[in-house]
Amino acid sequence: MNKDYSTFLENKYKDAKKLVEKLSKAFDYASILGVDSDGQCIEVSEKNISVKDSGWKERGFVVRIFNNGLFSEFSFSDITNVTSLYNQIVKELDVSDNIDKAIYAEKSTNVLYEEEKIAKEFSRMDEYVDVPLKDIISKCKKEINNSMNENEYIISASIDIEVLKISKMFISSKKDLKQVYAWVDGSYQCILNRNDTTKFNYCGSSGISLDEVLKKLSKQIPQTNKDGLSLLDAAHIEPGEYDCITTPLITGLIAHEAFGHGVEMDMFVKGRALGQQYIGERVGSDLVEMHEGAIPFNDVSSYFFDDEGTLAHDTIEIKDGILVSGVADAIAASQLGIKPTGNGKRESFMRKAYSRMTSTYFSPKKSTLDEMIKTIEYGFLIDTSISGMEDPKNWGIQCIALIGKEIKDGKLTGKIFSPIIMTGYVPDLLKSISMVSKDFELYGSGACGKGYKEWVKTSIGGPYLKAKVKLG
Repeated sequence: MNKDYSTFLENKYKDAKKLVEKLSKAFDYASILGVDSDGQCIEVSEKNISVKDSGWKERGFVVRIFNNGLFSEFSFSDITNVTSLYNQIVKELDVSDNIDKAIYAEKSTNVLYEEEKIAKEFSRMDEYVDVPLKDIISKCKKEINNSMNENEYIISASIDIEVLKISKMFISSKKDLKQVYAWVDGSYQCILNRNDTTKFNYCGSSGISLDEVLKKLSKQIPQTNKDGLSLLDAAHIEPGEYDCITTPLITGLIAHEAFGHGVEMDMFVKGRALGQQYIGERVGSDLVEMHEGAIPFNDVSSYFFDDEGTLAHDTIEIKDGILVSGVADAIAASQLGIKPTGNGKRESFMRKAYSRMTSTYFSPKKSTLDEMIKTIEYGFLIDTSISGMEDPKNWGIQCIALIGKEIKDGKLTGKIFSPIIMTGYVPDLLKSISMVSKDFELYGSGACGKGYKEWVKTSIGGPYLKAKVKLG
């Protein structure tokens, strides 16, 4: 295996395989996921420097079994004695007579998902470019000092860089998989003050190499400071429906909130998603194509196989405005009678796997941003996401952006409105999309919760979109 792969997992491999073999004789199905993730979070401001462990750091295992129509799981931190661990698992996960004895159990349809037979090792570490810690701190300090020296209204600035190196193994009777990869997440924040007005602005960058992320962040910082200065004079928008252009970041936010959670197919199983009724139906204009998957791009949620041992996919969710498919973890797929899409993700080895997003994005088309701006008599270029939420049962959406740049007679006026609250019925918004740019950007500087918990890293993005949007 690659030299960067976890020594801990490598040393536990034989015991993990023995454990699965023993469990497979006692139950209809058994698998084990081993995880060893390590990384740092580096925080640099004008006054302080902090280096600490990444909040995504973890090391441990989770066993999944299937028996008598039930899936059950058992997590633990280490394998020291295979026989004693086997006995403990069999005792705790006795689902043959009483579901209450299971630490976690989920009803199935008495159909065990079919696994393909595969043994393979994957690595993305050759694409990871490291930067020594002292150089990271030096580069961040330089950017912060430049910002504060060039803009007298910036009273505080900081840069956060997080790096995580991830090793995982998945073993079942048919699968023997190993992977190692890394991701990097960077963000810049500035606080500005003038008289009695205080505003903030930020930008983010993510990818698979430190050098790449630091360079991308450096390019964004001057515009972030400039927009921050404009926010000191920002006005409140008059509520109404406007012709709008969304930047790739806001486009990604719409993708994530509009048809992200709404087509996570564990919600189909529970009857909590309106999208289930619209598979094969029109939900957007002909220009709308939306993808979801861990393999098309290399970012914070790009991997080779998911936490259930399913190989990563590129799933087309919307094609030419038609809702084609959702994304499913293995258990939801078995309940729905479909194949899993490689979207079974866990917050950690101690938590359940759900159908979760990876990289969710709209595909680019042919227009340019200048062409799009020239078509707008009065409207806004919307940028910099703050938050978003959706109602999958009714297809309502609310996205909050920090910046709305005024467009009048086909030109940006330089006037900024803030904050911008985007609301509406998802199909109405998507059907109104009339232009899509050839530009494309992906962002992975945030995290996604399942409801209010179960946080995982995700990427969002796409091109610039022109649409009619309700703003407030």
